[in-house]
Amino acid sequence: MNKEQMQKKYISYWERNKKTSGYLLKKDIKNLIYRIIRFFLLFGMCFLILQPIFNKISISFMAEEDLYNAMVISVPEHFTSANYLLAAQFMSYFSTLRNTLLVSLTIAVLQIIVCTVAGYGFARFEFPFKKFWFACVMLAIIIPPQTISSSLHLHFRYFDILGIANLTMGHTINLRGSVLPYYLMSAGCMGLKNGLYIYMIRQFFRNIPKEMEEAAYVDGCGTFKTFIRIMLPDAKPIVTSCFLFSFVWQWTDSFYSKMFLGNVQLLSIQLQQIGEKLSNYMIYTLNQATGASVGYTECIISTGTLMVIFPLLILYLFAQKGFVESLSSTGIKM
Repeated sequence: MNKEQMQKKYISYWERNKKTSGYLLKKDIKNLIYRIIRFFLLFGMCFLILQPIFNKISISFMAEEDLYNAMVISVPEHFTSANYLLAAQFMSYFSTLRNTLLVSLTIAVLQIIVCTVAGYGFARFEFPFKKFWFACVMLAIIIPPQTISSSLHLHFRYFDILGIANLTMGHTINLRGSVLPYYLMSAGCMGLKNGLYIYMIRQFFRNIPKEMEEAAYVDGCGTFKTFIRIMLPDAKPIVTSCFLFSFVWQWTDSFYSKMFLGNVQLLSIQLQQIGEKLSNYMIYTLNQATGASVGYTECIISTGTLMVIFPLLILYLFAQKGFVESLSSTGIKM
């Protein structure tokens, strides 16, 4: 755009503003102020979310002397990767990562399968005590799992079905320390956040027109075939969202993992023990009488935390498009 065109545009703008008695200028000023406020709000929220992560990344590359140097704030003076090597050693990182990936993936798949079927049933079918059972689903969302931890411990420590095990073997079965109790709970829709997934999937199916199912019935599809070929493909957005939520929450869970999977090394459990292992390393390996300092312990814990969430960041980078699309599509239909 040359100078003459800019002048014509400038004169045209003020002429239109004069004809509207200053409304055009006021409107542009309001839009500008709105954009500035929106920019600072978004910048502030992004800073609050990302600043702790950037801080942990900076600390993870600092040597121990940098932690107590008042001149070192964000950029390490003595750059080192030894913290990552120590954290990987204390957490048995690669073998633990493999176990965590296997458990999180299988649990997430199992939870989404059973929650999708349960959610569809609540949305489309009438059965005895339907409102009561859905109230139980809501209670599973509201009540913290810590309140039933003692009952869960005793149930799986002395596991028996209708007294069959005690009758045939003379004693109950101890399922603690294995993955089987958690698989049983997930298969029964009592795993981590299963009530929330059922509620979300139910709300999604309720907003799908029933005419789609009726048309499928007219074409000769039964209930199961209609669910698999018609309703399930349409529910891909909400299923994708719930699967990612389930995978991430299971990845970072420590309550159920510590209760049921004590003999299986998982990242969330190993991260809790990294401070104790660092102290033992300093005392028994490096022969330091006082053990690890508080600052250095926090540094190794921050490094271990980054190593735990790093696979989740990679997952988000690859799945962000489908995840955002699934959330937006779910929001429109809900």
